[in-house]
This record gives sequence, structure tokens and C-alpha cells, in this order.
Amino acid sequence: MKTVDIYTDGACSGNPGPGGYAAALIYKGRQKEISEGFAETTNNRMELSACIAGLGQLKEPCRVNLYSDSKYVINGINKGWARGWKQNGWMRNRKEEAKNADLWEELLGLLDTHDVSFIWVKGHTDNPYNELCDRLAREAAESRRT
Repeated sequence: MKTVDIYTDGACSGNPGPGGYAAALIYKGRQKEISEGFAETTNNRMELSACIAGLGQLKEPCRVNLYSDSKYVINGINKGWARGWKQNGWMRNRKEEAKNADLWEELLGLLDTHDVSFIWVKGHTDNPYNELCDRLAREAAESRRT
């Protein structure tokens, strides 16, 4: 099974507001970058979208080290929140719906295909791939300003 590193980031100008995501996939010294912007979204939607888009680029099941500076994404997976919300009909508790259920559902589906380790990286601390994704996500968000 191939091992791929994926770095992701999401950005939003206002929350909600124009937003963008980016992912950088690294495999055997080769690098692929993707990004996309949206006119009206939230930061958390962009963080999730970056993970989905990065994993969606994979053509076969892979072992993945997915790096994100989003504690929302990292904790949602590593602490089991997303799977718990799904089991509870996408409810966080008896009264409160889980946000971004559509994206969590899509991400969980991708985790059934790939062996993914979610790794938190501190943002804006000179990690070159995190900085690259941050810049690409901000540029994608800026491109959607009206």
C-alpha cells in the first residue's frame, strides 16, 4: 500500500464569508497542489473540504498521513466525535444538531477506503507545507470576493 502525506488548510474571510481550501499531496518526492474558493462558507467547512479534496485525489487505497492545523477536524476524527454524531443521527446531543454533517459523512466514507492518520500541526510556525496550504487557501478565498 502506498504511503502519501497530505497537508490541508482552510481559510475564510469573515465566518461566514468568502472561503477557500487547499491541499498538498506528497508521494515519493512528487507534489500535487489543489485549491478551490467559495463565495459564502465557513472556516470549518473549508477545513473539512480540504481533507475531502486531498483524499479524493487518491486513485487507489493508500496509507495517509493527513496533517491539519484544525483541531475541529483532528478532534472530530481522533476523539471519535464524528462517528458518535453519525451514530446519533447527526446530533451532538439531544437538542443540538452536528454542524457540517454532509461533509463529515463524506470524510468518514473516505476513511473506509484509506488508512488515514490525522496529525495536528500548529499553524503559522514555519512548516513549509502548512504555510503553502495556508497561502493557497487564502488566495482561493480572495478569488471569490465579490
